[in-house]
Formats: sequence, structure tokens, C-alpha cells
Amino acid sequence: MLISRTLIDAITASHLPAQDVLFVDARFDLAQPSKGDEDYAQAHLPGAVRADLDRDLADMATPANGRGRHPLPSAASFAAWLSRAGWRPDLQVVVYDAAGGALAAARLWWLARLAGLDNVAVLDGGWAAWEAARLPVDARVASRDATAVHAAFDEAGTVGADELADGVASGRFVLLDARAAPRYRGDVEPLDPVAGHVPGARNRPFTDNLDAEGRFRSPEDLRRAFEGVIGPHPAEDVVHMCGSGVTACHNLLAMEYAGLCGSRLYAPSWSGWVSDRSRGVATGEG
Repeated sequence: MLISRTLIDAITASHLPAQDVLFVDARFDLAQPSKGDEDYAQAHLPGAVRADLDRDLADMATPANGRGRHPLPSAASFAAWLSRAGWRPDLQVVVYDAAGGALAAARLWWLARLAGLDNVAVLDGGWAAWEAARLPVDARVASRDATAVHAAFDEAGTVGADELADGVASGRFVLLDARAAPRYRGDVEPLDPVAGHVPGARNRPFTDNLDAEGRFRSPEDLRRAFEGVIGPHPAEDVVHMCGSGVTACHNLLAMEYAGLCGSRLYAPSWSGWVSDRSRGVATGEG
């Protein structure tokens, strides 16, 4: 069953037959990494399984070696999580977090896309939208039968540091940095050892994708906004980054929702870029 491959609203998601949907709770707090598990234990969408950013959607056990603060998991590791979650090709997956999709839901959506899964959607407005609609919640830990899942990541969906540097320098790539403007400019840097941005990168904060209620703006608004930043370049020329390769997925999702398909991710992002001090660093607006 395929209902959506980008976003789904809370009411539509609540009406999906239980046997046809896999809800995934991906709530995460960077300041309190255990909070997502604690929130899940208190209440979650009925039947939802848990996906933790550090534990399930990143490889935090292997030394980063330039792969950034949230290195991508291996395809085998992601497949193992899908197996534990009881994923099947006929299920519509609906993933949510408490940050409008930005902290982990969009990351899971993008990993699924990288693995060739199309039937995955982010819950528009996330946990807050579900609560605002007064929809049912549950505190029981979901129990699902494991399935056999094999996955391979499409390497064409990512860009390495050398390819990125060459592509930006030549004008072939448009690099969009999803961090807030003060971090992009280098005014502040709370997480990484160097402040600033990749030379040639353009700032497109992921927060600009959302309206005042924390829901995605319309596809038309998003398309106009992104085209205003990338100019005449097609989506295939766009590469996304952020601090550690997580919130950048929010921009990638927003572009897909807007019909601008085919952009890619520099997964190590700023934390991976500055791990090699020989790489260029820019500050200010440009």
C-alpha cells in the first residue's frame, strides 16, 4: 500500500488500517539523548515502534574519521532495524518526531529512500499535530513479528567531500546549508570546533520549511522559496548539508514535497568538513 511518499497529515494517518501501517516514533532531543525513549514510554501513537537517532539511525560506535557527528549507519544496520520493526514492502510507514520532522523523522525518511523504500512518509506537524487533533495514544511497547529485510544504499544519493569541493568550486553544485543563519555566518558555533560554512555554500535554514504551527508550507510556497535560492539549477545539482547530516534531510524532504526531486546529501556535513583543517572555511553572509 502506498498512500504517501513524502508527508501525511494526522487525520489521514489515523484512519489507516492497523494492518497496513507501521508507525515509527523517532522523537529525539540533542540535549537529552535519553528523552526520546522516556517520551515513548509515557505515550506514543498506537502500535508505534521506536527508532532512536543515535542508536538506530546513525553509527555512533565506529570512530567518525571525517564522517561527522552522526555518521550514517551501514545498509546492513538499517536493514536490521527494519527487520526488528517488522517492516514489509506492503506497509505504509509513517514516522514522526517532536520537531516538525527535523531531528530524526526526516533522517529516517531519507535513509529509507536511500535504501529504495518509497512507502515512507513523515507525519506533518509530528507529535504536536497528533495531540492537537486529540487522536488516541498508547503507552504499551509495540510487539511486532520480525521480518527478513535486505537493503543496499544507493551511493548516488550522497556526495563525498572531494566531489563536493570540486562541484561547488566549478559551479556545478549548489550547496544548501540547513543550519540557522548565525551558525552559517560563523557568529556562533555551539557544537563543532570551527565556526563558519563551506566556501560557496548558500544558507537555507530548515526552519523556513515550516509554518507557525510547525507544519510544512504548501508545495507551491516551498517550490518558489527553493527556486529563489538555487536559481536556474535543476534539483539534481543541489547538495544539502547541516551540522551533522540530520536536519539537512528536512530540506531534502521539503524539496521532494515541492516536486523538486533528485537532490543529494553531503552526510558528514559541517562536522565532517572541519575534521580536516586543510579544508576552506568561510564566514559572513557569502
